[in-house]
Amino acid sequence: MERTLVICKPDAVERGLTGEVISRIERRGLRLVAAELRTITEDVAAVHYAEHQGKPFFDDLVVFITRSPVMVMVVEGPEGVHKVLRTMMGATNPMEAAPGTIRGDLAIEMGENVIHGSDSPESAAREIDIFFPGLS
Repeated sequence: MERTLVICKPDAVERGLTGEVISRIERRGLRLVAAELRTITEDVAAVHYAEHQGKPFFDDLVVFITRSPVMVMVVEGPEGVHKVLRTMMGATNPMEAAPGTIRGDLAIEMGENVIHGSDSPESAAREIDIFFPGLS
């Protein structure tokens, strides 16, 4: 089994979509190992988005992810679970996300695209350690 990190972003929590996202994950046969509603601090956001530091959109990412609570989750499934979740999420730009995907069904704007998911096993381990030390 493999683990990955998923975050229902502030827009998802504000719009009451967390249950819908979790339901889709569970219906797919994946299992929640840990979940917590929390507000991400600027320091944690900077660590989480470290790969984007110096890019023009970095400050906007930090402002967005820290504006209100998020649901941070560790999801477990078969090897490649991050790929399953990334497919379920749809394209980063919701206007390009296919219907039936989380972003295709629930998001409209690039800046508020409902969900984050780790993009590799290495990213998953790093991100899980940020939010749930010792669980990766």
